[in-house]
Parts: sequence; C-alpha cells; structure tokens
Amino acid sequence: MLTTYNLKMPRAVYGGENAMEQITAILRAGNVRRAAMFTDRGIQNAGLFALPKQAVQAAGADYYVLDDLPAEPSYMAVQKLVDEFKESGADLIIACGGGSVMDAAKLASVLVTDEYGVKELLDDPGRARKCVPVILIPTTAGTGAEVTPNAIVAVPEKELKVGIVNDNLIADYVILDARMIKNLPRSIAAATGVDALAHCIECFTSNKANPFSDLYALEGLDLILNNIEKACDDPEAMTEKNRMQIAAYYGGLAITASGTTAVHALSYPLGGKYHIAHGISNAILLAPVMRFNEPACRERLAAAYDRCCHDEVRTCVTAEEKSAWIITRLEAIVKHLDIPASLKEFGVPEEDLEGLVAAGMQVKRLLINNPRPVTPDDARALYRQIL
Repeated sequence: MLTTYNLKMPRAVYGGENAMEQITAILRAGNVRRAAMFTDRGIQNAGLFALPKQAVQAAGADYYVLDDLPAEPSYMAVQKLVDEFKESGADLIIACGGGSVMDAAKLASVLVTDEYGVKELLDDPGRARKCVPVILIPTTAGTGAEVTPNAIVAVPEKELKVGIVNDNLIADYVILDARMIKNLPRSIAAATGVDALAHCIECFTSNKANPFSDLYALEGLDLILNNIEKACDDPEAMTEKNRMQIAAYYGGLAITASGTTAVHALSYPLGGKYHIAHGISNAILLAPVMRFNEPACRERLAAAYDRCCHDEVRTCVTAEEKSAWIITRLEAIVKHLDIPASLKEFGVPEEDLEGLVAAGMQVKRLLINNPRPVTPDDARALYRQIL
C-alpha cells in the first residue's frame, strides 16, 4: 500500500433526479456561446442525445454535433474527430456517451493547440494542457471515464490499446443521470458493469492501493456485487441502475487514486488486435487473474468479503474461504450476465498466443501495479486458460 497518495477530481459532479438540467446553469454561468457535443450515432438513434441537447438549447447556446466515432477507436480516428472539433469554434465541450466518446472529448479539450496531436501525446502525455472546459455525461455504468485522467486509444501498429494519462484530462463537470442508462441493452450494461467491477477490485488489490482509493473501491465493489445482476436484467430497476452508475463513478475515482492491474494490462491486446469490447475482455480475464493473484492479496480479498458479503449470506470464516468466495462470486456474475468465459467465440487462434504475451507484457504501466509479479510465462499461462 502506498504511504503517500493523492486524489484529483472534477470541479463539480451532479447526480440524482433531473441532474441533466444542471447543464443549462453551467452554460449560463460560463456565458457559453457554442458547445461542441460529442456523441455517437447509437446514442442519437436511442434518443438519449435529446436530454443534453434540450439543456443546451434552454441555455440559449448554439451547438455543433460530432458523432463520427467508431467503437474502440484508433488514435487516427480520434485525431480526425479532434480536427473537426477545431473548426467548430466551440468554447465548451459536452460528451454524451460511453468511454470512447468521453475519452475523445477529453483529448479534444487539450488539443485545440497545433503544437501536438494525439500521436504526440502517446509518446509524451505530459504535453497535454487543458484548453476548453468539458462536461461528461456517461451513458453506461461502467468505464468511469467521466472521472479519470486517462484517455484510451487503439494503436494499430502495436496491436494494442494505450492509455494517455494526464491530470489535464480530468473533466470540469460530470452529470450522473440514471435516465441515460435506463434502456441500455443488457449485453452492453453487462460488459460495462463488469468493467466497473474490475476497476474496483483491481484498485483495491493494487500495489498502489491507499486510503483514498480504498474508500471508493470498497464502496463501489459493494454496490456492484449486490446490484449488477438486477440492474442488467430488469429495465425498470432504476434504484439498482442508479447504484451502478454511482459505483462506476467510484471505480473511476479509485483508478485516479490507485490504478488497475494485470486484468486490464492483459486485456488491452484483445481490444487492440481483435476489437473485443473492453468490458468483455476484462470479464474474460477477471477470475483467472484474480485467482493467480490470490496468494499475494488474500487478506485484501477477505476484507472485500467482510464489506460486501452481507449478514444474510455470510458463511465463510477464514481468510482463505473469504478470498475464494469473492473469486467464485466474480465468476458467477460473468456467467449470469452471459459473457463468454473464453476467446473461442472471437476466433482468436492458439498460434497467436506468443503475440498476445509480447503485447500484454508491454503494458508495464499497469503490470507494475499487480500484487503478484507477472512474468512472460505467467502471462502465457493466463492467456492459455482463456484460449
């Protein structure tokens, strides 16, 4: 556990009933003339974009929509969107979407300058400087991108997804409105929800865990373990969906104060090369990696049991029993949500194993956080389990 630590957060976070209406007040207070609104066509087609658009219109501001962003975008696709944004003349950014949309908007907020682009930030993230304020509105309960200083992009030439990390990428405002996730398809709710689950348990067991990150990681883990299934299964379960949205935000805060581990590190090549959704990649790797880590973080997993397993179902006594219960619960959630447990459905051939190992071992930024050292042989064994 770290002995020195810090936590950096957005300037303001608005949640609860009709939270979207706060956008109008923010724009009026900032005398915003034109907003650039980042989203994707799926959000538009689902009718979710109407709420933030109405809030902007109520403020009397003009707006420009940027929605040409593919899923799991490359840094070139993000740069193309950023170049379009530069021509918009907007003095504020609003992003309504999942992690890719929010990450693209965060990058745009530091790329108004022509001194550097996305590719240059991949090489030197420290160059980023905030140029335009950002409002982030998540439409999933999962990525935590609305609160982190990270922006993830695919780098095709490396067959890898890479994180650009800089405090200037932290949003100025966050809107948590559960109406935005009410009609989320179950498969997307499941994949993004397990992503949030991974954030919480990885940050709690990370080498960088500390009192700040523990506060949010444990609360988020408790909320997710006890609400994710109903939130995904029942479109009307608004209480559980609201809890998942808060938990995802807490998971993002935990990342900001701590950091994810080998689950995320080894999942990045799966998104970068095979374009497997980030949450699904994490779900496939979650139990295998946590089982690998268990000897090095048993007491932490036992503490998670004590916090998250409530009295009516408590049966474990020893740290080993409690730790095993947590890992079994992770597996049960992934199975209940009908997320594949292996890469077979995605056509990943066994002959790609060595390439996966080489790519996964490049993600040293996260592997150093893992409570148990991961060697190439360890990575090979973990990938082999899921092929």
